[in-house]
Amino acid sequence: MRTVLVTGGAGFIGSAVIRQFLAETETMVVNVDKLTYAASLSSLPGAEGNPRYKLEQADICDATAMARLFGTYQPSAVMHLAAESHVDRSIDGPAQFIQTNVVGTFTLLQASLAYWKGLEDPYRGAFRFHHISTDEVFGTLGAQGFFTETSPYAPNSPYSASKAGSDHLVRAWHETYGLPVVLTNCSNNYGPYHFPEKLIPLVIIRSLAGETLPVYGKGDQIRDWLFVEDHARALRLVLEKGKNGQSYNIGGHNERTNLEVVETICDTLDRLAPAASGTHRDLITFVSDRPGHDKRYAIDASKIERELGWKPVETFESGLEKTIRWYLDNREWWQEILSRGYEAKRVGLGGAQGR
Repeated sequence: MRTVLVTGGAGFIGSAVIRQFLAETETMVVNVDKLTYAASLSSLPGAEGNPRYKLEQADICDATAMARLFGTYQPSAVMHLAAESHVDRSIDGPAQFIQTNVVGTFTLLQASLAYWKGLEDPYRGAFRFHHISTDEVFGTLGAQGFFTETSPYAPNSPYSASKAGSDHLVRAWHETYGLPVVLTNCSNNYGPYHFPEKLIPLVIIRSLAGETLPVYGKGDQIRDWLFVEDHARALRLVLEKGKNGQSYNIGGHNERTNLEVVETICDTLDRLAPAASGTHRDLITFVSDRPGHDKRYAIDASKIERELGWKPVETFESGLEKTIRWYLDNREWWQEILSRGYEAKRVGLGGAQGR
């Protein structure tokens, strides 16, 4: 039985990957998660008690813990998703992003390298370290063009800079030490189990509560949206069939302005959960923009489509409807997060702190 070590498996994308592994394969999954504020084990229904699932609460910055996990579970692959990921939080407190995303990735690479060097063939030849990253490492686009696998790196936020640093470390460990790696850079994910601080779940939850819907600036920033289950399928495919040392861009072919996203959510809620009076669009309010807010992201996903045969199943409209219906049908999931003290207050207005 193959064993895959998934870091950040209680997070949004990591939990989607684990759910698919447990439902669709015979893979043994080890979920390595620090269980920070954005983690939720309730995003893994049915995992506890599954003989092919193990949870290890550990910090990827802890070298001793990582060495122990490799020795205990002898994984055939690592899928590295653990990261601090909220751009606004990185503006106020960049230190934690550098620690987790850069130092943590370095620590995990060192543990992987030591473990891999000790393997014998065919296990040594079959091992893969899959690093999951973001399109934000490429910076911002103008009105035209797309990010490709050869786009120059130009990160503009502490978050994207920390992810760019981790990408470079992974490539260096491949080129210098021969560690077998694959890398992926994805566009904005959305879907069930998305933590409430991100745009789409935040708008859904605030709309249902009748609260104002803050839109940064004019809401004209453009993002390419990718349904999380489509992304998880792509990640599993890259792990299985991706070429050693290669990177793959994963996008949804769904460019929308932030305002269009918010308005589409409002219109869908008007149909599925009408407000007592007026429309949900009445809740939209424009607030000061994020410092250094990138204007446009767009992914050219032709490489993964051409070489590995992947394409997204969901359109933005179909994926968003599924997402909204899930939040309506699973209020207990996000209400539990709110009840344990999380407040979706505005952060990221500048003034970085050394924390």
